Amino acid sequence: MNRRTILKSAVAAAAMSAFAAGSAWAENPTLKIGFVGVTSGPAAAWGISNQRSMETRAAWINETGGYTIGDTTYDIEIVSFDDQKDPKRAIAGMEKMAQEGIHYVVGPNVDDGAAAVRPVAEANGIMYFPYAFPKELYTAPASNAVLGMVANYQSGPAIYKHLMENNGVKTVAFIAANESDPLSQRDGGVAAAKELGLEVVSDNVTYQVDTTDFTPVLTPVLRSQPDLLVLSGVSPANAPQLIRSARELGFQGLISTETAQDAQVLEEGAGDLANGFISVGGASTPELASDAMREFVQRYTDMFGEYNDESNTKVYALEYILETLKMNPAAIDDVTAFQTTMDTFEAPNPYMVGDAKLRYVGESSFGQKRQVAVPLVVNVYQDGKFDTLFVAEVD
Repeated sequence: MNRRTILKSAVAAAAMSAFAAGSAWAENPTLKIGFVGVTSGPAAAWGISNQRSMETRAAWINETGGYTIGDTTYDIEIVSFDDQKDPKRAIAGMEKMAQEGIHYVVGPNVDDGAAAVRPVAEANGIMYFPYAFPKELYTAPASNAVLGMVANYQSGPAIYKHLMENNGVKTVAFIAANESDPLSQRDGGVAAAKELGLEVVSDNVTYQVDTTDFTPVLTPVLRSQPDLLVLSGVSPANAPQLIRSARELGFQGLISTETAQDAQVLEEGAGDLANGFISVGGASTPELASDAMREFVQRYTDMFGEYNDESNTKVYALEYILETLKMNPAAIDDVTAFQTTMDTFEAPNPYMVGDAKLRYVGESSFGQKRQVAVPLVVNVYQDGKFDTLFVAEVD
């Protein structure tokens, strides 16, 4: 090889190196979306479903080239923080998001955490999507929180009315963990039941979340012989224990909750004794699921080795955030622009068949659009899986 050939080769190699470096710099910029929620302890299933749903969808977006907002295509990065169901840690998690310049956060999963982070979110220009029910989070002057699911005061009346009309339920008893979230949900359930004309035969029995023997807790409740036993705000870890104890005490009535549950946990903890248990499910039944929803479920299962039906609801928060930013790219760094866009926002719902739309609702409950529109799917557990009991809508 002569000197000229060597020089040509060197120039070509340098050019290739420069091209490769340029390609590296040409990669998509990153858009960070946060998650602050519970991924450990008795309520871990709620937050794990959130985090895994976000990570599955982000990986899918990045694999297919990124997400275009305005003139820029972004790779999506999920920044997660386990608040361990502790309001102080939830505050620390939201502060972490603020320090990283993140303006959009999914979570927290419980009432205390969602209320605790409100000052941090409002002071730092963060929109957050809690799975928590206090109306004051979504009612003016509050404006930075968006309810990511159907609330218990929306699902409870629908469940009770269905059971009254189809199962002849006339009496109901409530039991709740001695914590603010379940107690608040119990009080809302009691009020809804009374308004519908149900007789509330027990509503003052509580338990500690670390209870292992529920027999003495349930005995006075079941002595009232209710047609329906409501496990208010029950965590996925406590639900099978309560169900098992109730059935072993001879309770033959219906058992329900307004919180989402995990079929695998029910199967492992209560087995066939959980058959007939009614809970709020994911926002997509097999009849409603689109090809995109089926692909999401498959991708989630491939990534994590299992699937939680609740993720049919949890997939929506990230989608709403990104689609709203797409509608108004100025909102990437300005949550005021995001809030303004919410009033008129509408986009195709990729996870449902037909002409379903993504839109914000909540005017009936909160006086402003601070809730994502997802179907209210109520499930009944049977032989290791959830079957759809009925589907409704929330305004």
